Amino acid sequence: MSHETPPVPLRYGEAVLYPPAVPEPQMLPAEMPPGVQVVTLPSGARTLAYTSTAPTEPAPVLVQRIPMWAKTTALLAPTVGGGIGAASVGLAYAAPGLIALTEALWAAVALIAAGGAALFLGRTRRASASTHITQHITATGLFGRATGSVGRR
Repeated sequence: MSHETPPVPLRYGEAVLYPPAVPEPQMLPAEMPPGVQVVTLPSGARTLAYTSTAPTEPAPVLVQRIPMWAKTTALLAPTVGGGIGAASVGLAYAAPGLIALTEALWAAVALIAAGGAALFLGRTRRASASTHITQHITATGLFGRATGSVGRR
């Protein structure tokens, strides 16, 4: 049986060193991506780092042409926006004239409607003068049956 000394309480400011519980994972040289090497730091620790050497094969550059409809849309967008802005300024300047024109049109519509109504009423009065209908209805008692006659002249 070995005799161990009990742990001594630490004083303020002393560093506590613990051994690593699990060994650090190791990467095989074949698993390293291009441009990565094992480097020893000035403190003596070894780590993986990107080096300044370029990879052996450059990555392929994919160039896609911009579709023609996208170019056309990009060129037309400011033009359409400018046209809408110009139209709004024009409407703002033309608003008083448009209001006066609208009132004149409503006055013309009212004049046409009044003239049409006068012509319509004039024709119906002439037609009603040629026919005259008279009715005579008589009833006897409170709940008696009503009888009547229609005469045309």
